[in-house]
Amino acid sequence: MKKLLALLMALSLVLAFASCGGNTEETTAPADTTAAEDTTAEAPENPTIRMSTTTSVNDSGLLPAILPVFEQKTGYKVEVQSAGTGAAIQKAKDGNADLILVHSKASEEEFVNEGYGVERLPFMFNYFVVVGPKDDPAGIKDSENAAAAFAKIKAAESKFISRGDESGTHKAELKIWGEDKPDAASDSWYISAGQGMGACLTMANEQNAYCLTDKATFLANKDSLTSLDIILAEGEDMKNTYSVIECNPEKLDGVNTEGAKALIQWLLSDEADALIAKYGETEYGQALFTVIED
Repeated sequence: MKKLLALLMALSLVLAFASCGGNTEETTAPADTTAAEDTTAEAPENPTIRMSTTTSVNDSGLLPAILPVFEQKTGYKVEVQSAGTGAAIQKAKDGNADLILVHSKASEEEFVNEGYGVERLPFMFNYFVVVGPKDDPAGIKDSENAAAAFAKIKAAESKFISRGDESGTHKAELKIWGEDKPDAASDSWYISAGQGMGACLTMANEQNAYCLTDKATFLANKDSLTSLDIILAEGEDMKNTYSVIECNPEKLDGVNTEGAKALIQWLLSDEADALIAKYGETEYGQALFTVIED
């Protein structure tokens, strides 16, 4: 299915170029699934692509590792603006992005249903994990799932650092808490930071607190988080799916549609799949993201 979507995007690019008399020879060629070309492609007419994305795919090092391959092959330059998913989506709604790459299904579907996005395309995932003090004071290690672990943290009133910023991670945390969500105003052990993932992990490390984080960002920063370990990992209620969505030029002005389509087509290609699947293996001993198969 993912490859079919990529082919459909390629066809739309062909039609777009044909309508304005452009040369489609390079843009209609099948995606190269080998290493990037040694020479840089000529810049397209509108060479800048604005990507609004969540912090995890940037702070984990994934985008800095893979986007240069796309840029070298195509001549495009991707401007990455990273924030929590809520802020990343709002930036696109304000007309400051050509595509978004985020991880909050409900927010993504709302973005498309309101006409701001063309189509939600899930293409990779990793897992949220609960990190905390190495001695696990709340005893969550053997919990059946994240909801059970959170209940133990609340019962023990062990410190917990929440993103508190309407990010995808924050919304995932709220979903796990359900109706039993703590109140930062009255529960002193529950700290709503209003910060990004890196800052929250630093706070958890300094205060010997628990925290929900995507696994990739934790592993990318693990050397500085000497007080923390992954205590609970990869439960079914902690799956973390990432989607890419083209911004709708009929709703938003100034969208680089051809650039957005080109980047999405590449992100769904075999070449990008291979880069994503290998990212992290050398430095961390494991891949940080998993590609969604067809």
